[in-house]
Amino acid sequence: MQSLYSIEETSYLSAPNAVQYRTIMRIFYREYEKMHFQLYKEDILELLRRIPDFEDYDMEQLKLDLEALIRWKNLTPIQDPGKAYTIEEYKNKQYRYVMSEYAVEIERLTIRLENIFVESGNLSTNLFVRLERSLEETEEIEGKSYKETNEWWSNLQEDFKRLNQNYQDYLREFYSGKSDKLMKSVEFILHKDRFIQYLNEFIQELQRHSRRIAKLLTQKSTQIEERLLERVIQSEMEIPHALSERQADMEEGIRENIWGKWYSLKSWFLDSAEHECECHKILIITNDIIANIIRNAALILQMQNWGVSRKDDYRKFLELFLEAGTLEAAHKISAHVFGIQSIAHLKENAIRDTDSINSSVYEEEPFVYQLKPHTKAYRERRRQQGFADKTMEKLQQRMFHLQQLDSEKALVMRYIKDGRLDLTAITDVVPDTARITFLQWISQANMNDKKIGRTEYGQEFRLVRKEGTCVLNCEDGKLTMPAYVLEFEK
Repeated sequence: MQSLYSIEETSYLSAPNAVQYRTIMRIFYREYEKMHFQLYKEDILELLRRIPDFEDYDMEQLKLDLEALIRWKNLTPIQDPGKAYTIEEYKNKQYRYVMSEYAVEIERLTIRLENIFVESGNLSTNLFVRLERSLEETEEIEGKSYKETNEWWSNLQEDFKRLNQNYQDYLREFYSGKSDKLMKSVEFILHKDRFIQYLNEFIQELQRHSRRIAKLLTQKSTQIEERLLERVIQSEMEIPHALSERQADMEEGIRENIWGKWYSLKSWFLDSAEHECECHKILIITNDIIANIIRNAALILQMQNWGVSRKDDYRKFLELFLEAGTLEAAHKISAHVFGIQSIAHLKENAIRDTDSINSSVYEEEPFVYQLKPHTKAYRERRRQQGFADKTMEKLQQRMFHLQQLDSEKALVMRYIKDGRLDLTAITDVVPDTARITFLQWISQANMNDKKIGRTEYGQEFRLVRKEGTCVLNCEDGKLTMPAYVLEFEK
């Protein structure tokens, strides 16, 4: 867990110019596979220009891209003084470029990701045989050398890894959206027998070999865990590594890795106290897939039979229904076609001719129902009609509103005497409109430091606070408030 830092070498995969960087690195990787480990920038440019969309790529762009890849530690420059024929060429530093180990592995990974859907999994039963044979050889391996022990362990884990990965890749295809759509198509009926036979053979082999492998693991777990795994750890330690500074914590990492792989192998074939083994889960999943295949095929065949075989029958029934001379004969034909389970009970709050419960629907007058679609997009069609001229009504409303404003202004203005509105001097009952207007003016003036405001009628005033309080007699009660005087400009 100490090495979980950001990987700088993968920066070129998501950089703004990722297409250029990845093309250059792919060229290096292809040449690397041909054992051309070191490339000059002239060779890189020549190979780049053979690729479509890179015909106009120049040396200056290549130098900038190579510098970025060197900065991200994907390429390692090696100076080549033997190629310099002049001092100027030597100063320009002729380099050969080599891929780093990280870059090689990253390119291998990208190629695998590009082909991940091309390489399909398979349910090979040969891996069960190889796993069983490897577990039977545990007693012989215990007396062999470290090198042979390491080879046995590597083969065992490689077979187990391939088995685990192959069945996951193959069964994953049945749970994808494309596979579900294909299994419900008519063309899938032609291939269903092959799929069912292939899955049945795998289930039979899995059942037969999983019991044997589980029995071997139960019998030899103690021997393998107590003696053989320690020899595997020692065989890994015997392999020399170039990074000597990692030797201190290498044994702990190797031990954890080997024991983790061993427990994974055991849990694949043996049940534990917490979880069911993986092979039992695979049996359940595979049986579900077979049942799903058969069920989809049956539904497709049934749908085909409904659409083809019943077409002529329905035509014949229609002819008989038209030729029916009595209502009773029509009832019998209808019951034969639709059956009793297809009856729909409809209710309507309509006025009946009679309240008798014994009256049949055929004895009453028919009702006419207007059906509407049950969709959100449905809108009733409206009839197009003209509009009335309401100019006089608008004018009357406007005149009424102006008269109301004038009356409110006159009501408020009668309290202003000699350019002053002294709230302490008002003794009569104040209407609601006047009280609301006074409080609005006071609030407006209190919002600035100069205590100056302007009324809606264009008059500017100054608010003066007197000592004490005053009481306004309003229509809905008495209002106790500070004593204010509003002085209006002339």
